[in-house]
Amino acid sequence: MHNLTLIKGDGIGPEISDAVLKIISAAGVDINWDIQTAGADVIEAEGVPLPQRVIDSVKRNKVALKSPVTTPIGKGFRSVNVQLRKELDLYANLRPCYNLPNVKTRYDGVDIVVVRENTEDLYAGIERQIDDDTAESIKRITRSASERIAKFAFDYAVKNNRKFVTVVTKANICKLSDGLFLDSARKIAADYYLPLKEILVDNCCMQLVQNPNQFDVLLLPNLYGDIVSDLCAGLIGGLGVAQGANIGKDYAVFEPVHGSAPDIAGQNKANPTAMLMSAIEMLNYIGENDAGQRIKSALFITLQDGIKTADLGGIASCTEFTNSIISRL
Repeated sequence: MHNLTLIKGDGIGPEISDAVLKIISAAGVDINWDIQTAGADVIEAEGVPLPQRVIDSVKRNKVALKSPVTTPIGKGFRSVNVQLRKELDLYANLRPCYNLPNVKTRYDGVDIVVVRENTEDLYAGIERQIDDDTAESIKRITRSASERIAKFAFDYAVKNNRKFVTVVTKANICKLSDGLFLDSARKIAADYYLPLKEILVDNCCMQLVQNPNQFDVLLLPNLYGDIVSDLCAGLIGGLGVAQGANIGKDYAVFEPVHGSAPDIAGQNKANPTAMLMSAIEMLNYIGENDAGQRIKSALFITLQDGIKTADLGGIASCTEFTNSIISRL
């Protein structure tokens, strides 16, 4: 029996959460879910989008599966995702991107792993309003956080038989902050046999859309990592198939990359693939590798058989897609 936290978000979050839990249960994994809610829906009752009870639950259980939570744009509360990462020191954001069966994309053979620093940079939220017409954000980069994420990237690359790591910065312009991130990556790379390649973020984006197969593991600061990981998701079929994990020394939270899609909430149209892929990584993380592999195989066979949700060019509802995966376990 595993005791794990489930954070149900808003929008399509509850729908895809239910679908994924149903698949995991059908695979025979014995989990006692501590179900928590977060986001805009809890503000009226509890005053904050991320109540302390959610943090306490993850700290008790060490591992959480989370569905999307809406983040207001340009106003309102700060991202629940960002708060979770800071509160739990989930310093590594891991986003593997690879082609799925029968999902039409512009490229074949894409297999890129994005490793994104998760705790600082502009996402630290250090901002101030100087006057009515001027606002200021501070980009904070530290050597300790930079070396820590670089070591995570190289350890992951070695463990997973990757060929090299590419560090992505804008160190030609941000000479101090990005320069420090780059210098930290070089220092850590000296302890490993794998090569470290270097590229500027704008060139990286161009190269990704020209020939993504030239990349292996990408190591990036927070903001660039967020942008580039979404670009990589576009290479493999979109955010509906993009998985994610936030990993720290003591805790881990697994979640899809996409947002809460409130425009289709409650219509049984949502694609649970990204959350299911994240859950598969969670199962591997807690040692349920056999169940994770069986679920992954069932998902791939379902896609290969042409059963897909509308965002992937199919006609299956969320329920039909979920039941099809279960029938193939």
